[in-house]
Amino acid sequence: MSDSSSYNPDAKDAASQGVKLRSAEWFGRADKNGFMYRSWMKNQGIPDHEFAGKPIIGICNTWSELTPCNAHFRKLAEHVKKGVLEAGGFPVEFPVFSNGESNLRPTAMFTRNLASMDVEEAIRGNPIDGVVLLTGCDKTTPALLMGAASCDVPAIVVTGGPMLNGKHQGKDIGSGTVVWQLSEQVKAGKISMHDFMAAEAGMSRSAGTCNTMGTASTMACMAESLGVSLPHNAAIPAVDARRYVLAHLSGNRIVEMVNEDLKLSKILTQEAFENAIRTNAAIGGSTNAVIHLKAIAGRIGVDLSLDDWTRVGRGTPTIVDLQPSGRYLMEEFYYAGGLPAVLRRLGEADRLPHPNALTVNGHTLWENVQDAPLYNADVIRPLEDPLREDGGMCVLRGNLAPNGAVLKPSAASAELMKHRGRAVVFENLDDYKARINDPELDVLPDDILVMKHCGPRGYHGMAEVGNMGLPPKILEQGITDMVRISDARMSGTAYGTVVLHVAPEAAAGGPLAAVQNGDYISLDCDTGSLELEVAAEEIARRLEQADPTAASARIASTGGYRQLYIERVLQADEGCDFDFLRGCRGAEVPRHSH
Repeated sequence: MSDSSSYNPDAKDAASQGVKLRSAEWFGRADKNGFMYRSWMKNQGIPDHEFAGKPIIGICNTWSELTPCNAHFRKLAEHVKKGVLEAGGFPVEFPVFSNGESNLRPTAMFTRNLASMDVEEAIRGNPIDGVVLLTGCDKTTPALLMGAASCDVPAIVVTGGPMLNGKHQGKDIGSGTVVWQLSEQVKAGKISMHDFMAAEAGMSRSAGTCNTMGTASTMACMAESLGVSLPHNAAIPAVDARRYVLAHLSGNRIVEMVNEDLKLSKILTQEAFENAIRTNAAIGGSTNAVIHLKAIAGRIGVDLSLDDWTRVGRGTPTIVDLQPSGRYLMEEFYYAGGLPAVLRRLGEADRLPHPNALTVNGHTLWENVQDAPLYNADVIRPLEDPLREDGGMCVLRGNLAPNGAVLKPSAASAELMKHRGRAVVFENLDDYKARINDPELDVLPDDILVMKHCGPRGYHGMAEVGNMGLPPKILEQGITDMVRISDARMSGTAYGTVVLHVAPEAAAGGPLAAVQNGDYISLDCDTGSLELEVAAEEIARRLEQADPTAASARIASTGGYRQLYIERVLQADEGCDFDFLRGCRGAEVPRHSH
């Protein structure tokens, strides 16, 4: 742990800094309302002096036994509380919707915006001066940051950390990634179902998130590179005692942030997001970061675009040798030096876009990492010997994706980054599942698998089904990768030459809905093009003949949150937030409840 993470006992309190506490509007009143607010809180055994001008620190907890990544957060919260109390604040823990990736159907992405609304209104409506965001599983990090950004209060992220390395047959295995690997081997006839099932118990050996550079680890790295967490937050294993030390220090620091009036808008700047984009390329991060960073930026008022991923990210080497792009797992990443070592490598090569960007500990990003040790150059490689020369997210545009699509170069096959092939089309996921294993399926190794209606509206939530498994008849030939195109997402633990987030999606009337079997599609990552080799007039004719929006309209007609989601969700290039949630609404104290 860096000294720059430490609590400063000489820090001034809010009053001496001229900062007005939000909580004083509840507890600092000698009237009927103040009486009620304090009295009911006192039924928990809270003495008078706790209401005497101390910063009230909310601990926003996504603990849930249905979210196994976050199932250890009760203990994590206790360490945050110790830090808050030590620094002179008063901690209040509150739950919010916990959108766990592993169990929620149809996808946790469907409820990311719901969770963000929960967070936003919980912060704004309660006597909270600053907030510690306990995040971990994939969507919990962006959801909590989106909600907090909409309020623009002092906030700090504490993630739960990755689980220990998986073990199977004497080897390390990566959570998520091993599922995709072994399931393909079963389909190819290389291993038995018994061998496949034997890996199940060994994959998840401890509390924590996926131990690969999946979306959870990626978003933890994004939080640290954005400057909204303390150094080393991204990689400390969940069960390592240093994770609890970091939680304690974060509790210290949030009190200081309130006293300094250090709000999220001072940290989540355009410069911070550009640092995160460059970092994502260096770590081989998940494609999901593209959507989540856009959504977070939209809440704080930063105009982040897909073009920024090309402008800032392209040309950046991937230097972290982690699964699914490379060999190692998050344990080795932390022991090698973690994200500070990566940022130091970038900074020393003048590849860190904005080293002077402010972070939550009051120091700049470069001040936090300029002396960071690096212990293993096999895991965090030199820039001149990278895992991939250009790991920047490949943003594609063309008549098949007018508003853009993305491809992750570090997890793709280099020889397929420029490819022309015949489309093998699946109208939706059910169609794919019904036909993919058919030995009579008309498919060749050079073809391109295309799946429609799996975007934000079409699958109401844009599930991680874009990394379609290859047909067994192709796998049996020893082929392990094909170009795949869809309006879906894919897990950050997945790999392959997969074009994702095609926008507009098929269910929004995008050109993807017009693709037919036998059409030729050309992909070129170097030029950023994705073209359907069909005349514009013919594409328009096909879209007129069929109503690609019909399926999502039928789902929306059932009402409830699904209807709200389908009617108001933005497309992938806009971050899949709800249109009415964009922008920062602040944390003005609402009117009294009595």
